[in-house]
Amino acid sequence: MDGFLALSYSILLLSVKFISSNAGQVNKEGGNVINTIGGVIDCNTRVGREEKIAMDIAVQDVYSSTGHNLTTHIQDLSGKSVRAASSAFHLSQNRKLLAIVGSLTWQQAALVSEMNEKDNELPVISLITAISPIIPEEKLPVISMYQDTSFEMNCISSIISYFKWTKVIALYEDRSSYSNDLGIITLLSNSLRVSGVELEHYSMFPAFSFLTDPNTTIQRELNILRSKQSRVFVLLQSSLTLTTLLFEKAKEMGMMGKGYVWITADGITSLLDSVDSSVVTSMQGVIGFKTYFSVTTAPFRKFEVKFRRKFRAEYPEEDSSRPSVFALRAYDAIQTIAKSAKMLQEKNYSKTLIQHILSSDFDGLSGRIQFKNYKLSEVPVFQIVNIVGKSYRELGFWSSKFGFTNSLIKHNSEENTSISTEEVLGPVYWPDGRTLVPHGLSETGIGEERRTQLRIAVPATSMFNQFVKVSHDENQNVTLITGFSINVFEAVVKCLQYPLLYDMVPFHGSYDDMVTAVSEKIYDAAVGDIVITANRHQLIEFSQPYVQSGLVTVVVMKSDKSHQSLMFLRPFTKKMWILMAAMTVYTGFVVWVIEHEKNEEFRGSPARQMGTILWFSFSTIVFSQRESLRSQWSRLLLLPWFFLILIVTSTYTANLTSMLQAPPSTPSEIDITLLRNTNAAIGYDGNSFTLWYLEKVLSFKAENIKRIASIDDFENSLSSGLIRAAFLFTPHAKILVAKYCKGLTMTGPTYNLSGFGFVFPRGSPLALNISEAIIYLTQNGELQKLEEETLPFPKCSTSTSDATGSQSLGPGPFSILFKIAFSGSTIALLVAVFRLLGKRWREVTLILSMLMDRGLWMWLAALFTQKKNNYELELSMQSSNPARRINST
Repeated sequence: MDGFLALSYSILLLSVKFISSNAGQVNKEGGNVINTIGGVIDCNTRVGREEKIAMDIAVQDVYSSTGHNLTTHIQDLSGKSVRAASSAFHLSQNRKLLAIVGSLTWQQAALVSEMNEKDNELPVISLITAISPIIPEEKLPVISMYQDTSFEMNCISSIISYFKWTKVIALYEDRSSYSNDLGIITLLSNSLRVSGVELEHYSMFPAFSFLTDPNTTIQRELNILRSKQSRVFVLLQSSLTLTTLLFEKAKEMGMMGKGYVWITADGITSLLDSVDSSVVTSMQGVIGFKTYFSVTTAPFRKFEVKFRRKFRAEYPEEDSSRPSVFALRAYDAIQTIAKSAKMLQEKNYSKTLIQHILSSDFDGLSGRIQFKNYKLSEVPVFQIVNIVGKSYRELGFWSSKFGFTNSLIKHNSEENTSISTEEVLGPVYWPDGRTLVPHGLSETGIGEERRTQLRIAVPATSMFNQFVKVSHDENQNVTLITGFSINVFEAVVKCLQYPLLYDMVPFHGSYDDMVTAVSEKIYDAAVGDIVITANRHQLIEFSQPYVQSGLVTVVVMKSDKSHQSLMFLRPFTKKMWILMAAMTVYTGFVVWVIEHEKNEEFRGSPARQMGTILWFSFSTIVFSQRESLRSQWSRLLLLPWFFLILIVTSTYTANLTSMLQAPPSTPSEIDITLLRNTNAAIGYDGNSFTLWYLEKVLSFKAENIKRIASIDDFENSLSSGLIRAAFLFTPHAKILVAKYCKGLTMTGPTYNLSGFGFVFPRGSPLALNISEAIIYLTQNGELQKLEEETLPFPKCSTSTSDATGSQSLGPGPFSILFKIAFSGSTIALLVAVFRLLGKRWREVTLILSMLMDRGLWMWLAALFTQKKNNYELELSMQSSNPARRINST
């Protein structure tokens, strides 16, 4: 189907290019005012007919209210929706248009804009409400007259949660011509997951126009759905023709009876007012929701009168002439273009028409017309209905803001009040006519989980049994399956919102055969160290990788002889050697100070020698014992130092001996180009993708690539030289290196690939749920914890510096001895220094005393002589003068 769509796209692209190159320049002629709006509509469908009538009425209303004479040029697809893009492009090339409006998917409208080289500012407005997996871009003038489809998916999820169903099945018609609408399944699955609901299965119907035998196709698909456990079916999108035939066949097959639930989305439910009674009869008990719009306003009533009259006149064969939301959107689209064109002509010439359209802000028939991200910005309100009899009953309303309510007033309120959803919706009459809510499961599944367990294949002959190990217990006669991959899968299953029963079956064969068996649905899944590759992805679906991986090279370690001349230095670290040298110098200095004190006692100046002689003469008796101890002080100082040297020497000898017996190693130098050019033999573990990568990407010759059978054979082959290098995925290489840590190592570049994942058949919803659980376990650290507990990844280092550094000793183990030796030396140094200071002080004191004593004697002698002379002089003067002698007496 995908190949056919791609071929159709290529043919369409070539055809429109041919039309573009040969189209006339009609749109470059004529006046300056453009009044024509192009329309691409399928008038064979009810939706297309309503859109055509609504567009004609809109043009008439514009003329009557503003006098602006607009015209429409409609291209009728005549039931061939695949021609929508080419018809729109042909219309744009041969008409001078304001804009194009019509039944174009977003992809088709974008294609028209990209190919319209003549006028890339031509707005294209899409009226189809189908899912669009592509987010509209500013570069493309494509506008959608509908809201984000995620609102519909959330409404479906809310309905299912309201009635407490646990599993559902989704159906949809693939109406896109260029890509399938699988994105709608992704949106629905994500929304259901939040509510804890499982999407058990989904079924895609081709476009009805492509069905050669619609009855047989629908009946075959319904038989498949009837075999499933879930009885809740959600019809996401479908044409009215396919919907009618689908419910007729379901009724014939008994799938519109007891226990069955059918839910229709907005695109189908909105047409209930437009279909005949025979269609409604086959849809008894169906629950649906449709976009709410007011039918009580004056503009709508005027429009409805005109619409009914004109629709009955042009299509008298139609049973109903009531307009649906599709007609209202087509009417609002023309009004939007007309208002924007008027603003462009009268008010602002600096803006383009597309800019005026995007800035629209008015109340239309379908609701508020405002755009955000090129879609209607108004949050929709859905009306929940139940088909009963010839019409339907209103059950309530739903919006993303307020959830379910039984009144529209609460949705119109701006207050975000908390509303309970209990007993909000009215009673539902189910397909069996009763109001009792069905269980939503088949009779065999009510009250219990799936009876048939999933068959999950696991590789029985995995080389690296740390990931998957299959063993048989003879005593209990049971097969045990363990390993990291099994632990991850069990942890992932626990994260699911529903119980999952499974049986793991050992698979004796290659990994490629196991993947093929899953693609053929012989097994429901496969668990193991399965590499995610592109060619396998074409057959099956992978989960998210639970282990990242790349292709790495494993080589042997070689002895490092580059620094053997300095091997004697390696037992100790650089810090240890520096500390030893410093301690040796310091201790020697202290000993020298002590010995210097002893040898320098009688050296110095004559005054110092005289003082020293007098001092030692005075203290011979007092200090005679200390002089005998002084010669022993330096010996006492060396005791802790000799003890430290003894311990350090013995440790150095032992460490050097160990290094000589196991010299440090470095990775062998491996160059991929050298290996390839020298035709060196390399090894791999038998993985087909590794072989393909080595041959096709790395360009190794097939005869030089050897398959290795086991982990031990890898080590033997590398050590013996049978192969120069081994290429393994990163997790496998880590396990190999962990086992032979001192002999093997990883080196060279890492070729980043995807990783290991679990395998599921194409279309399995379990793949999405498992992937989401893997992402959750990765984010909360559970996978990392399992990896650390299960896989013996290497803890040793293989680099030279690390290997050497890990064996070299630092000063830490000898810190106490260093402190003792340092403290002893420091104390001895302080004692010697104080002694020297004491000696110098005594010598100075003695000399000063001697000088002081000599000066005092001379001063006393001089004083005495002066007194004597004065006395004699006075006596001589008295003898010569008797009067003075008497006075003196």
